[in-house]
Amino acid sequence: MKYAWIAQQASDHSVSALCRALTVSTSGFYDWRSRAPSPRAIENARLALTIQCLHREYREAYGTEKVWRELRDRGEQCGRHRVARLRRHHGVVTKRRRRYLRARAPYQFEPPAPNRLRWPFHSPAPDRIWVTDITYVPTRQGWLYLAVVLDLFARLVIGWAMSNRQDQELASSALMMAIDRRRPPPGLIHHSDRGSLYTSKVYRKMLDDHGITASMSRVAMPYDNAAAETFFSSLKNELTHHEQFATIDEARHQLFDYIEVFYNRQRKGDGGS
Repeated sequence: MKYAWIAQQASDHSVSALCRALTVSTSGFYDWRSRAPSPRAIENARLALTIQCLHREYREAYGTEKVWRELRDRGEQCGRHRVARLRRHHGVVTKRRRRYLRARAPYQFEPPAPNRLRWPFHSPAPDRIWVTDITYVPTRQGWLYLAVVLDLFARLVIGWAMSNRQDQELASSALMMAIDRRRPPPGLIHHSDRGSLYTSKVYRKMLDDHGITASMSRVAMPYDNAAAETFFSSLKNELTHHEQFATIDEARHQLFDYIEVFYNRQRKGDGGS
């Protein structure tokens, strides 16, 4: 460590003065500098480069755990703590922000459906349970609202819609995309919060017309819709918190790319592998 520090300071100070200050020999320093790097150092440099490439490939969104799992899937033999150490040493930092806000409809007009989901939230097969919610993304032109429908089985976004207004058409369009894509069999459970867009007669009729059973979160229990909350957390941590969108159209393009290209096709899930 002393020799490495001397090498860093050698451009501003004489080597002999630095060696005297740290009580090491000048010859020892030059011998250290002429030594070839160890196999371990060479392997660490190669692995660090791979980690940096993965960091860019996955949009600076992966933390140590997901990077380590991806390296393991690609045949790398390395420990999680080694990956964490190399990330710190090379300044590989995930873009994150913990807190986020969500859009909420201010009024309710219809009685809510009962909560039909129980912890732990999972689905035994595709198109058995869908979850939905709405959030907003800031741009310099104003808010862009995003409604999504996720299949709880694979946690994929199967329906989505965007608008500069949080209205009935936004929620209904996301649902219709999911229905058109998946053509679910009767008996599907559709879970949402108790917002007025989901308790409305229009939305409830769409569910009834397609044989879909409504389920809604309990009062003051946001964890009842944890799967949708988790998706929005990923979206904001991995995209919108560190982007400043100049226009609504720019935000639309980036959200489409995140959902259809990255999240549904490339992103590694949060569970173990």
